[in-house]
Parts: sequence; structure tokens; C-alpha cells
Amino acid sequence: MDTKETISALAALAQESRLAVFRLLVQAGPEGMAASKIAERISATPSALSFHMKELSHAGLVTSRQDGRFVIYSANFDTMNGLIAFLTENCCSGKACC
Repeated sequence: MDTKETISALAALAQESRLAVFRLLVQAGPEGMAASKIAERISATPSALSFHMKELSHAGLVTSRQDGRFVIYSANFDTMNGLIAFLTENCCSGKACC
């Protein structure tokens, strides 16, 4: 993950609803969750959720797939792990962390 991608991911997560959605999808695991369930869990209108999902998707933090009439969203664990790796790359200057 490069600096530009990291900034995009952090910017997407720097909003309360989007952070809540992402954490919810991490908890849901690779199976993901239907958009309607996500909206219900975070008390968001469909249009608000759509906006937030677009932001998370553009940052590469979520993926979506069609399942019949439903859109299922999942956390993109590769991007999440890349973000964590980028943020901790030079942790403690190579010394054991406390």
C-alpha cells in the first residue's frame, strides 16, 4: 500500500458511520452482509448508506457482490491488512515493541 492509498483509506474511515460500517463488516467476516442489514444495524437510510458504501468502496475497503436481489458487502481484508502494515512498517525502529 502506498501513501496515496493509505490517505484514501484513512479519509474514508474518518467518519463515524463509515467506521461503524467497516467494523461491522470486519465482524461479519468474508461472508459479508446485505446492504439492508447494514442500514438497519447503523440506523441509516438507504441513500445515506449508499453514499457511505461508495466512499468505502472507492478507498478499496469494501467489496460488493450481487446475491439475487441483494447487494452483499464485505470488508476487503487485503486492504485492511495493507493499511495496518503501512502504519506499522517502521514500528519501534525495528526494536521489540512494549
